[in-house]
Amino acid sequence: MNNNHPPAGTPTETLISLSSSDSRPLYRQVYERIRDAISDGTLKPGDRIPSARALAKEQGVARGTIEEAYGLLNAEGYIQSRGQAGTFIAQVLKPAAVSTPATPPATQLFSEDNWSRPPEIMPFQLGVPALDAFPRKIWARLGARYLRSIQPMELVYPAAEGLQSLRTALAAYLQVARGIQCTAANIFITSGYINSLQLVLQTLLSAGDQVWVENPGYPPSRGVLRSTGLQIAPVAVDEEGLNVAQGLQQAAHARAAIVTPAHHSPLSVSLSLARRLQLLDWASTRQSWIIEDDYDGEYRYVSRPLPALKSLDRDGRVLYLGTFSKVLFPALRLAYVVVPEALTDAFRRNCQIFAGHAPMMTQSIVSSFMEEGHFARHIQRMRRLYSERRSHTLQGLQQALGERVNFIPQPGGMHLLARIPGCNDRELAQRMREQSLSAQPLSTFRVEGQVSDTLLLSFTNISSAQQAETYGRRLLALL
Repeated sequence: MNNNHPPAGTPTETLISLSSSDSRPLYRQVYERIRDAISDGTLKPGDRIPSARALAKEQGVARGTIEEAYGLLNAEGYIQSRGQAGTFIAQVLKPAAVSTPATPPATQLFSEDNWSRPPEIMPFQLGVPALDAFPRKIWARLGARYLRSIQPMELVYPAAEGLQSLRTALAAYLQVARGIQCTAANIFITSGYINSLQLVLQTLLSAGDQVWVENPGYPPSRGVLRSTGLQIAPVAVDEEGLNVAQGLQQAAHARAAIVTPAHHSPLSVSLSLARRLQLLDWASTRQSWIIEDDYDGEYRYVSRPLPALKSLDRDGRVLYLGTFSKVLFPALRLAYVVVPEALTDAFRRNCQIFAGHAPMMTQSIVSSFMEEGHFARHIQRMRRLYSERRSHTLQGLQQALGERVNFIPQPGGMHLLARIPGCNDRELAQRMREQSLSAQPLSTFRVEGQVSDTLLLSFTNISSAQQAETYGRRLLALL
């Protein structure tokens, strides 16, 4: 047994190195420092670490802070307490093999700093719909009605594939609004986009399979792919959307492609018809899968919303992923997958293991909301509202910023692309956050993570041009 305390040459003040400027709680800093030291081999199986009392005294923090961190490490199997003998690194752990990452460490998963949710809604915050316009009274009435009439059978575990009435309502809506021919049997309810993607990947792919991803594209998707052992094949996006020809040249044998064809995340372009057909032909020829993320597909302002790529699928190669986070509100944690007929049995089996099993009450209220026509009316109202707020936000920001910022026109979506020549988008986004303004740097969407000069600014909660101009002047001061 190794009785070093801590390992030789690794003083705990260097190993832990707590920072008062770090936004993470102190116990979390301790936990992550020790976990990372185990992972990179600095701490080895059998190494003895300081007692909670000794480390608390050394770091000048409360003993409870260290005990909380140690408790978390112990629960996850990183350390073992041996009574009076002390606390040791678990013998079964092996340090991770040292290898050169395929991409810079900052982009291996989505950055915590850039994707964490602030405690309150900030101006320009991405991913938050206009919550002030949500029909809360109707929602409360439907919720109260559900609770008054609840039956014993509604208190048991919900069906793994989702509530039948919600799946039926979704099938009817998707046929009319998105051009997708499906029935309730093709639809599986999940607890969000990430859960939907995990369900699809676990059902159809195997570790080591290659998957096309848009570059730039949604960072959490890449994080899910890596966590399931899949290989990422970045494919460039231009004014026509995913460059299918480049994908064929670089990774023709990929097993799947994740795309946002109606409204690309984050560039807001739409996948052209020629490329849609080219992508479908590739999937059919190679027997590969297309995972369609209908990101902001309902919100298009220059014409009617485009039909989903799934509506063109004749060979059963497209899986359609939708969510209620943007069209209703994110706290619902409710989404769905539409799968080809041939895959329904496989998905039904895997739903027992991988689906998020959204609460019955949530599903029932959304089902009533759709069946009574509130959902379709809400989408129409929000489309008009967002068109107005987009115009107001552009007007106010242009008034405040003048020629310092170039706004890239888009046909739809819930955010603006603001190009600021000469700026470092990551640094500017951080400075904005410190001044209670939110922005998403375009560079975080790129697989290789190069710094860019473009920010994503949401307009959904900007109610007037005057309000936008006020925020714009605060941004101007940062420039």
